[in-house]
Amino acid sequence: MIASVRGLVAAINPDSAVIEVGGVGLQVQCAPGTLAGLKAGLEARLATSMVVREDSLTLYGFADDDEKQLFELLQTASGVGPRLAQAVLAVHSPDVVRRAIVGADLATLTQVPGIGKKGAEKMVVELRDRIGPLPLGDGGSAGVLSGGWQEQVRQGVLALGWTVAQADQAVSKVAETIDGEVPPVPVLLRQAIRLLGRAR
Repeated sequence: MIASVRGLVAAINPDSAVIEVGGVGLQVQCAPGTLAGLKAGLEARLATSMVVREDSLTLYGFADDDEKQLFELLQTASGVGPRLAQAVLAVHSPDVVRRAIVGADLATLTQVPGIGKKGAEKMVVELRDRIGPLPLGDGGSAGVLSGGWQEQVRQGVLALGWTVAQADQAVSKVAETIDGEVPPVPVLLRQAIRLLGRAR
């Protein structure tokens, strides 16, 4: 597998770039944001992910390893291929994608062409527990998971006798009400219970 390429940018196309490495021009599929950071004739390094198909070998390029890792993770969700995964990163930054998945923010995910509500719901269910640590607002890391309040609230709701589906729905609705700093987990749990009480 080709994990990264470094060389002169020989050409920039609407959806790809040609990077000359050791006399060989490698065509790398890139999102617009990545292409914007390249200049023909200058050296560049791209983190890359090779997608192997029966009839093709396609190299996808990214500005950094973080984008590449998320690109590969997105493809583990059912129905998400490399082009759709790249489209996600063309529309949103990795941090926004991670927050949307952990917070079940379907509105953000469905802004990506090709992702409908059902597709977004699948991504949330399949990737939420594997998305990794989220950055805090100051650029630091949350350690375990700054989006971990969702799981704590979810577990609290389940412990009180509600179903998994009800717990997930409550967490999603609570996430929609948060604008800015996240309140303490006990406050969020009470809010979730109030929402579920109304639904009964």
